[in-house]
Amino acid sequence: MDTFFSMTSLRPAIFRLFFCLSLLSNVCLKAQQHQELGLMAGVANYYGDLQQSWFPNYGYEPMGGIIYKYFMNPHIGIRTGLSYTNLTASDALSNNPAQQARNLSFSTHLVELHAALEINFAPLEIRKAHFTPYIFGGIALFYYNPYATDPQGNKVYLRPLSTEGEGLSMYPDRKEYSLVNMSFPFGGGFKVLIAKHIVLAYELGFRYTNTGYLDDVSKSYVSLNTLLMNKGPISAEMSYRGNTAPGWNRAYPNYGDTRGNPNSNDWYWYGNITLTFFFRQFNGHGEPQKTDCPRLFR
Repeated sequence: MDTFFSMTSLRPAIFRLFFCLSLLSNVCLKAQQHQELGLMAGVANYYGDLQQSWFPNYGYEPMGGIIYKYFMNPHIGIRTGLSYTNLTASDALSNNPAQQARNLSFSTHLVELHAALEINFAPLEIRKAHFTPYIFGGIALFYYNPYATDPQGNKVYLRPLSTEGEGLSMYPDRKEYSLVNMSFPFGGGFKVLIAKHIVLAYELGFRYTNTGYLDDVSKSYVSLNTLLMNKGPISAEMSYRGNTAPGWNRAYPNYGDTRGNPNSNDWYWYGNITLTFFFRQFNGHGEPQKTDCPRLFR
């Protein structure tokens, strides 16, 4: 089914989402328990078998989300956020001749729920520092579903095609990959207190995933005839796209030929701006003091 969400695979993420939303709904009732709540927006990109440059000249997609933070003291806090983006890459845009000849591509929607520890290098206080660099690191749960365009121009989801033999009985070492996986976000940024209750921050955050199939490319080619008999012609067509590349030498890959790098998992990263509102402040002695919900229009 051509659907964005699989309710079965997303059940844990949905549970966590409702948990976060229940906390957010009580922010103004229990404002003294939270420090920052706001929005984030920026760009995202991918690093993996189809894109081996961290900052390429293409593939940047918009991202956005919500974030909230709770600080135990002016330096150390915990944060969680929910974000959405797209990722995409294509061998045809690579400068590597081997990738151009392989001619694979992918795109995916990606929804991430993360939790992390955040450390301010300086206390962000109204009467003291109005800015500080910071770092963060934690864990995330994300949903993705890679797809590509078939030779007829139709959008095709790749996991059901078993393009590397995943889930087929003749390849017991290749299990079908999950559409819900973990990643490990880390990075840093710089935040500025631009008003009494408003913090503006820029951050760069990398995500190392626990899968090599974010792009549906991870290991080696399997028999195209096996895919043809077990998954149909579209599986064989999407497993090998070199026959549609300019200058094809009319040679199909053999079983075991390299398709991806089995020793390297995929990455994605965000470069974003966050705008958050203070719901708790620290006085000059590092002690918390209660504040009301910010009034935007006075």
